[in-house]
Order: sequence, then structure tokens, then C-alpha cells
Amino acid sequence: MSDEINPFELAQKQFDQVADMLDLEDDVRAYLRWPKKEFHVRIPVRMDNGELKIFDGYRVQHNDALGPNKGGLRFYEGETFDTVRALSTWMTWKCAVANLPLGGGKGGVDVDPTTLSIHEKERLLREYVRLLWKNFGPRTDVPAPDMGTNAQMMCWFMDEYSQLAGQYTPGVVTGKPVGAGGSLGRNQATGFGVVICIREAMKELGYDSKGMTASIQGFGNVAQFTATNYIRMLGGVVKAVSCWDRNDKKSYTFFKEDGIDPHFLINITDQYGMINKEKANEAGYQVLDADAWLSLDVDVLIPAALEGQIRADNVDRISPQVKILAEAANGPSMIEADTVIKQRGIFLIPDFLCNSGGVTCSYFESVQNDANFYWSEKEVLTKLDEKMSVAFHSVYDMAEARKVYMRDAAYMVAIQRVVTAMKLRGWV
Repeated sequence: MSDEINPFELAQKQFDQVADMLDLEDDVRAYLRWPKKEFHVRIPVRMDNGELKIFDGYRVQHNDALGPNKGGLRFYEGETFDTVRALSTWMTWKCAVANLPLGGGKGGVDVDPTTLSIHEKERLLREYVRLLWKNFGPRTDVPAPDMGTNAQMMCWFMDEYSQLAGQYTPGVVTGKPVGAGGSLGRNQATGFGVVICIREAMKELGYDSKGMTASIQGFGNVAQFTATNYIRMLGGVVKAVSCWDRNDKKSYTFFKEDGIDPHFLINITDQYGMINKEKANEAGYQVLDADAWLSLDVDVLIPAALEGQIRADNVDRISPQVKILAEAANGPSMIEADTVIKQRGIFLIPDFLCNSGGVTCSYFESVQNDANFYWSEKEVLTKLDEKMSVAFHSVYDMAEARKVYMRDAAYMVAIQRVVTAMKLRGWV
């Protein structure tokens, strides 16, 4: 992320705008502009070569008025307190807009996971848990996989926590492997939810989804399942995806005029979402520059990578053909770009609504852990479809009733739910 982009300042500005619209009291604003609790730990890890390295780790708990803090744990080079603060804030709104009994949290470790062996990852993860375990728990704070972490790492987290707590506690994390307390359908939940939101938007806007074209930034888990479900469920065409190439230290866009085959690309993609350029080229894909995904003549744009990717300096590259912008990533559009998107009349599905399928399925996993009774994948996806559809329409109806931008409407729905819970609990 560039030095000019501070994601927490973005999160606060977005909140401030809607706080003004809702005429929130000063004390409520002061409470919600900053996280409730923050933790910074220094994590010592003995590397495979015998060297001792120290890594910075973070956990931020923004607000738990609606329920236990919930949010991912990232292994990401360049992770900062402000990034984690922003993501924890957005998690509060994401859980609230999805009407889940959960609050917002987020964690991260400043490390490039591609440089670690599997044993080094395990030692780093377990030491992180040892330093912070008393601040986690099924009724306190529940992490999940995020950038640079996966289901196996959540299993290590759960195992370490269970040993320290002295009892088997599968509900301390979600996103675990199936067979170790994980939920069926979890891998595709976020991308599936993105497509549900796009489907509902197309219905409201009067578009026939068949043949509608899309361009996706990213090709990690969320982007992959967004692409496959967009094609399978909507009959749409995905013309491009992009990915970061860690060898060249830059991003590329992979384009095919008649539509990509996401299953082929998945087969030539490593665990960190890096597509093999040579094999893609051989299969007829054009390898374009990093921002090419943004300027293609498509109907739907889906940023599914990092924060701050649509900015004042590139928002004008969006094609006049674009009708819907579905924010599968967290905080992909900067404030200045948001203004242009709004002025151009592009229908926005804001991030913390659009990508809330993952946390919704995580909530389902927690329910199953509590009950010690597990649902079929069909049950999970049926419940997820229903929950995401209701969430979308709660925001759409607010936007229509108040005649406001969809992002503002999503904040209105979420903030009102959190503030109501805070007042009922006597916090403000």
C-alpha cells in the first residue's frame, strides 16, 4: 500500500460523513471513531536456520456492542496498526449490516508469508496465540483466515488456544478445515456472497445478468469464487482478473475478450494467488499492465484485492460502460474516487455489504460449533443466500427511502444498529 493512503483515516472519514447525516451525538461519535481495545506484541520466532527473528503482531477490537469481536488474522508484509484499526472498524459495520450478533475485530503480523517455511509459519502463529490468548475466546474475540493465512493455520490457532485454556474450544476461530470444526461452504462464502449482491442489484436495476461482462482485480480466494459463481450463477462473462507477481514485484491483468476460464487459471495459480504468466500466455491470455482491469469496457467492476486501489489518480480510467461497482475487497475506493463514482451514477455495492458473505458463514460455523451439529453445504449456501439477500435489500431500501448513495445507506443501517445496542446496554 502506498504511503499516501492511510486506511484508518479513510474509515474515519466515511464514518464522519454518515455521522453528520444521522446527526449522531458527540459522545457516540467519539466512542465509535476509535477502537475500544488495541494490542501490539513482539513475537520471537526461532527460524529453521537457528536465527531468532522478532515480528510485530497486532490485534484490534473495535466494538463489541452487538456481540463478540470478529475478524480475520493477516500475515502481510507492511502490516501496520492503522491498517488493522481500519479493518476492525469495517468489521464492526460489516457484521452490523449483515445483522449478525457480532462486533468488529482484526489482527495482523508484519511478515511476508511467502518467505516462511510451513514450520516457521506454525511457530509464528502459535507464539502469537501464546502472547494474546487471554484476549481471544468464542464469547470474546474470534479470528478467521485472511491474507496470508489459511484453514490449516486456524487449526493450529485453535489447537494452541485449546491447550492453553485446558479444554477443546473449536469456536475460538472460524475458517477451520472441515473435519476439525469447520463449516462446509466456507471457502467460497465471500465470493458467493459478492455474486448474490450483484444478482440482487441487477434485479433492482432491471438488467438481464446473462452475458453481462465483468473485470475483477485480484485472484485470491475471494476473486476466484467470485469469478466462478459469476459465470455459473448469473451466466455472465468475466473478461479479466489480475494478480500480484512476487517475482517481478508488480501486478498484471490477465485478459481474454471472449471470457476467461477461471478453473484453468486456478490450476496455474499458486497458493498466494499468483498466476503463471507463461502458461496463461500459451493459452491465449493477454498479459496487460496492473491497472488494465480498471479501464476495460465491461458492465461490472469487482475490486477484490487490497485497500485504496481506486483513487483520484485512476478513477477516470473507469469505462463509461460500467454500470455496477461491487467492492469485494475492504476499502478499495478512496474518498476522492468515491465522489466521482457517485457523480457518474455507477451503482455501488459497498465493501462491508458486498463481502460480508465470509463473516456470515463464519457466524454459521460458530453456531455449528456451539451446537456440535453440522449442516450440509446446500443448507449453508441456502442460508447464506437468504441472509445476503436480506442484507442487500435493507441497504437498498434505505438508499431509496433517504435518497442517498449506497455506501452512505449501508453505514446508516450498520451504525444505527450498533448505536441502538450501545444505548440499550447503557454505554452512551
